[in-house]
Amino acid sequence: MTTTLLATAYQAVEDKKGEDIVVLNMEGVSLIADQFIICHANSERQVQAIAKEVADKASENGYIVKRIEGMDLARWVLVDLGDVVVHVFHRDERGYYNLEKLWGDAPLLDMAEGK
Repeated sequence: MTTTLLATAYQAVEDKKGEDIVVLNMEGVSLIADQFIICHANSERQVQAIAKEVADKASENGYIVKRIEGMDLARWVLVDLGDVVVHVFHRDERGYYNLEKLWGDAPLLDMAEGK
């Protein structure tokens, strides 16, 4: 189920042109989620569009969207899907928070393999 949820969320990010998409395998690294999807967008509107698409596609496919945080400011929106957490940053914020470095011990997942 997680693989399908991950693929659904990843495809939603791609469909809305999320940039520099990174998927971290958080299993054994964090209790928060099994995978993180991290991406950025060039405007607040695009950040919101990506987060909304992720939530909509997850719901359409029968997954529960636990919560969405940050939509008002749209500088860093977190979409919590349970096993998968999607982080959508505004381009200006991504480098500052640098989640890839913060969770540097988490292996990268290559989503191209699943296609």
